[in-house]
Amino acid sequence: MTREWVVIGTILVPVVSNLFGLLYSMLVLKTDLFKPFRIQNKAYQDSVFKKRMPLFLFNFILLISVAGISSYLIYDVLETSFIPLWMIGLQVLFAFFIDDIWFYFFHRWLHENKFMLKHVHSIHHRATTPFPLEYLYAHPIEWMLGMIGVVIAFALILVVMPINIYALWLFGMLRNLHEIHIHSDLELPFFSKIPFLSKTKHHDDHHARLKGNYASTFSWMDRIFKTTFKK
Repeated sequence: MTREWVVIGTILVPVVSNLFGLLYSMLVLKTDLFKPFRIQNKAYQDSVFKKRMPLFLFNFILLISVAGISSYLIYDVLETSFIPLWMIGLQVLFAFFIDDIWFYFFHRWLHENKFMLKHVHSIHHRATTPFPLEYLYAHPIEWMLGMIGVVIAFALILVVMPINIYALWLFGMLRNLHEIHIHSDLELPFFSKIPFLSKTKHHDDHHARLKGNYASTFSWMDRIFKTTFKK
């Protein structure tokens, strides 16, 4: 696989996942299709999507730019051939594990550091009743610092074996889709039964209460450090 195809494929990951997020958001905001599954009873603000759009677009353009440039630069350390599925799955699972540890401490710091909470993280928390695409409604510095966990995870993988491009793409797609879903304010039956995966309500309570529930993909870090939100 050439460098150009690696760049194109890597850019397609955020493009496809965010197109899904856009459709998901429109269905949540404009229809009653998911109304029975909503967690909060609060109505969405009038024209909330229009108000959020400038930052959505800015972060989206920045995201695909970072994805494209990064994949171009790391091409030489990537394994572009297809490897056994269990090896791809192992890389993906390890990346989620390391990324979630980073995200927990980073996210908690954003709340405990008064400057970062006031000037950076408070932007994301304007969404007290979130909808799917609001995972992108954040200060650019916040989500870029949040990506350090991904860099650490794949750097550690590289110490042992080459980073497989299919593992990188799969991780990126699943991570984006999970972030989109946990900002949906919906507790869908199928997703709520997946073991170990953090439920939407876990993150929804964080948005509603502005404290606790700092983990993202999983919730075990909150249990270990006793930061699970309790009413």
